[in-house]
Amino acid sequence: MTAKADIGLIGLAVMGQNLVLNMNDHGSTVAVFNRTVSKVDDFLGGPAKGTQVVGAHSLQEFFKLLKQPRKVMFMVKAGQPVDDLIEECLPFLEKGDVVIDGGNSHYPDTERRVNELKAKGIFFIGTGISGGEEGARHGPSIMPGGNPDGWPIVKPIFQGIAAKAEEDGLPCCDWIGDGGAGHYVKMVHNGIEYGDMQLISEAYFLLRHLLGCSIDELHAIFTDWNQGPLHSFLIEITAQIFKQKDADGKPLLDKILDVAGQKGTGKWTGISALDLGIPVTLIAEAVFARCLSALKDERLQAEKFYPRAPVKFNGERKKFIDDIRQALYASKIISYAQGFMLMRVAAGEMKWKLNYGPIALIWRAGCIIRSRFLNDIKKAYDKNKDLPNLLFDDFFRREILGAEPSWRRVVAKAAEEGVPCPCFSTGLSFFDGYRTGLLPANLLQAQRDFFGAHTYERVDKPRGKFFHTNWTGTGGNVTSSSYNA
Repeated sequence: MTAKADIGLIGLAVMGQNLVLNMNDHGSTVAVFNRTVSKVDDFLGGPAKGTQVVGAHSLQEFFKLLKQPRKVMFMVKAGQPVDDLIEECLPFLEKGDVVIDGGNSHYPDTERRVNELKAKGIFFIGTGISGGEEGARHGPSIMPGGNPDGWPIVKPIFQGIAAKAEEDGLPCCDWIGDGGAGHYVKMVHNGIEYGDMQLISEAYFLLRHLLGCSIDELHAIFTDWNQGPLHSFLIEITAQIFKQKDADGKPLLDKILDVAGQKGTGKWTGISALDLGIPVTLIAEAVFARCLSALKDERLQAEKFYPRAPVKFNGERKKFIDDIRQALYASKIISYAQGFMLMRVAAGEMKWKLNYGPIALIWRAGCIIRSRFLNDIKKAYDKNKDLPNLLFDDFFRREILGAEPSWRRVVAKAAEEGVPCPCFSTGLSFFDGYRTGLLPANLLQAQRDFFGAHTYERVDKPRGKFFHTNWTGTGGNVTSSSYNA
C-alpha cells in the first residue's frame, strides 16, 4: 500500500467529515478512519465521492496510507476516548510524528498528553476549533497549542483551511502557546460565547416582555443593530431566527421550550476563574442562567406561588430600545474584559506566552463569537501589549462611559418590573466594583479575623504585613499581633 496521504483524520462525525472535505478543497490528500468502519464507506460513497480522500478499515491500514512524518488528527469525544485512541495508535507511531486532538478537551488533559508523548518523541498538539459544522466545512477559527516542534509540520494545512478575515485576508489560525494553551483559549472563547448568547437573550427578553415588541419588530431591531458596533455572527443569526415561521405561520421561536442545554466548556471557564481567583462574573452568571432555565417545573410552580403585577412601560419606547442596545454593548465589553483578564492570569500561572492581540484576530472570522468588535480589542493590545484590562484602554473607556447611563436605566427598570437580566446586572456590578477604590471587604476581613483568626492588613501599614486582634478583649481593649506574610 502506497503512503500518499498528507494527513489522516480519525472520527467521522459531522465535524470530522467537514474538516476532511475542507482539507481536500485546499489540496491535501486525507486518509480517514472511524471505529464504526461502515462510516468510512458511507463517507467515501457519499459526501467524499469524487474527492482525493482515501479510507481505511483498520488502524494498521490507516497508518500505512500516511506520508512521514505522520500527521494524525483525532475528532473524537473528549476525555477517556482520546486517551484510549492514543494508546491504540502508539504501536503505529514513530518519533517525529504529530498527533492532533481537535476536540473540546479540557486543557489539563492536553498538558498531560503533550508531556507523555514528548517523552516518546511524538509531537502532540491540542487544537481548539470553533465555527460549528459550517465553519469546519468552509473555514473555522483554529487555536493550536501543545508541543511547538509539531507546529511547523501542520501549519500549512491548518492555516490553509482556516477562515480568512475580511479586513486583511489573514488566516484565523496561529500558534497559541505551549502545553494546553490552545485548548485553554478555546475554553475561554466558549465561555465568552456563553456570555454573548445570554446577553443577546436578555436584550430580546426585555424588548419582548417589557416593551412588547413583535417578532417582526425584533427582526428589524436586530438587523439595525448588526450595522453598528454590535455587528457579529450571533446578532446576525438572531435577526434571522426572528424571521423563522412554523408550519402554521406563527413564529417558531415562541414554540421552543425555554430550557437551555450546555456541554461543559462554560462551566470549565467558571471553575478555572474560581481556581485562579479572577472575577469572571458574567460568564459564570451565563452558565447559571442555563442551569436556572433547566428548572422548568419548579419555575412554573414558583410563578404561581409568587404572582407578579403586569409589566408596565410608560417611557419613551424608541429611546429605551436604544438604551437596551447600549446596555448590551457595555455588558459585552465587560464579558470580553473578564475573559482576557482570565487568560492573562492563567498565562502567568502556566508559564504560557499568550499574545492577546493575535488571539482577538483569530476570532474575527470562522468562530461563533466573530464580530467587528474584535478589531477594537486588537488595537487596544497593539497600543499596550501588557494592558492589564481592556477597561484601561482609552477606546473602551469612552465606550463604557457613553453607554453607562443607558445601562443603568435598563438594569434599574428591569429590577423595578421584575424582568430578569442577570448578565446585564452582574456586568454593571462588576464595573462598579472594579472602579471602586474602597470596598466593604474591610468588614469581611474583620469578620474572618473575629471568628477564625485569619488576620488582616492595615491601610496605615505596608502591604504584606498582617495583624490579628483579640476581638473579645475585656474593658474594650484589643491587642494586636503582627505577622509577616
